[in-house]
Parts: sequence; structure tokens; C-alpha cells
Amino acid sequence: MPSALFIVSEHGYWGEECIEPLTTLDSAGVDVTVATPSGGPAVLDERSVDTDEVDPEVAERVREVHENDARLNDPEPLAALAPAEYDAVVFPGGHGTEWDVNQDTHARAALRTAVEGDDGLALVVCHAVGVLAFTRDSEARRASENASGDEPRASEGELLVEGRSITGFPNAWEEGIVDEYDRMPDGRKLPYWVEDEVVAAGADFDAELDADTSVTVDGDLITARGPPSSAAAAETLLEELGVEQPA
Repeated sequence: MPSALFIVSEHGYWGEECIEPLTTLDSAGVDVTVATPSGGPAVLDERSVDTDEVDPEVAERVREVHENDARLNDPEPLAALAPAEYDAVVFPGGHGTEWDVNQDTHARAALRTAVEGDDGLALVVCHAVGVLAFTRDSEARRASENASGDEPRASEGELLVEGRSITGFPNAWEEGIVDEYDRMPDGRKLPYWVEDEVVAAGADFDAELDADTSVTVDGDLITARGPPSSAAAAETLLEELGVEQPA
């Protein structure tokens, strides 16, 4: 049975971006473990269940799973787990990731392990894509490449996202959420804009704003734009894992 590690924010995950992949993988028989940076309960962004923001049916389903899924309410501390033991690592989005997951040393290490390893996969959704702007290639990988006698790559020792094709939460959408001082509706100041950071880190970023959904696969890295892409992202991950889609 394939396994997946979900790394979820304690500062506010976006409901659909976590619950859609979580329940889809459950239905396909994938063994899912949930972790948060400190091991505290995953926190739901209340905007993601506000019926002024999302479809009432989506809000109801998200709320039900969030309140009743023991994995979300009593997750593992990320540092206590070995990401290499999982077939996939999943990073649900939400503005909250900018305050914890994207800045967490162990989250970055989990991403690096999944993307650089021979067997792992990473799915990174929406604002969680910002973690790519702060994750560097591993020393072991660079040492191996240097020992091979190959010419050093321009990205050696640089950020993991450099030269990769990705999608994620675009500036065009962020402009409709924050005010002129980058303050969110709850008053918190957004620490950075995801698109700006990953582009500065060398990503080939395309949120495909003319498309209904946006999911990009670059090797072992899968990225998804936002809530409407959550179902497609989960289906893509199952395809990459070689798991039959739920009926």
C-alpha cells in the first residue's frame, strides 16, 4: 500500500486544498499520516469555510472532516517522522503556511528528500509553493555530482526550485485579498507573495490564469495553483504513484 505524509499548517490551512487530496487518497487506499511543524492540531482557515467565499457544500464537507478526522486533530510532530519512508509528501496550501510550514527546517528537508530521492514524490499546493523558495539542494547530491566529473550545474548549491516548471498562488489573486499595506482580512501582514519569491528563486512560474485548473508536473515535483485545482492535483498524484483512481 502506498503511503503519503501530509504536512499541514498550524496557522491556517485552506480547507479544500487539504481535505480534497486527503479524502481522495484515503478512498484510493493510500496510507496517510498527518504532521504539523510542532505536533499541535492543524488549524483551519475560517475563510475557507465561509459560505461567502466558498460553495456551501464544500464548506460543510471541509468542516465535517476537519472536526472529525483524528489525524488532523492529533497530528504527529514533523521532526519525529522520517519523510524518506513515505512514497509521497503533500503540502496543502493556505496563507497560514507562510508563517510555519514554508519556514520550517524539517518541512524543507521533507520536500528535498521527496524531490531528490529515487522513489519519492512531492505535491505542493497554493501558498505552500512558497516553501520552494527557501529549500536548497542537498550537500550529498552536490557531492555526488561533483565526484562524477560532470561539469557543475549552474544551480549547484542553489535553491531547489531553480529551473523547475511550477504553478502556485499568483500575484493576480493575492491582489484581491490583501490591502495596500499587504494586510490580510484578519489583520495579519502577509510576509511575502508566493509568486514573487519563487520567481526570484529561479522558478519557471506559470499559474495558467486562463485555465480552470492548473497542475504542473516537473519530475518528482507536482505543484497546484489553488482550491479549484485540488481535485486535479490529487488525481495527478495518484497517477504518478501508479494508484488506480477511486470509482
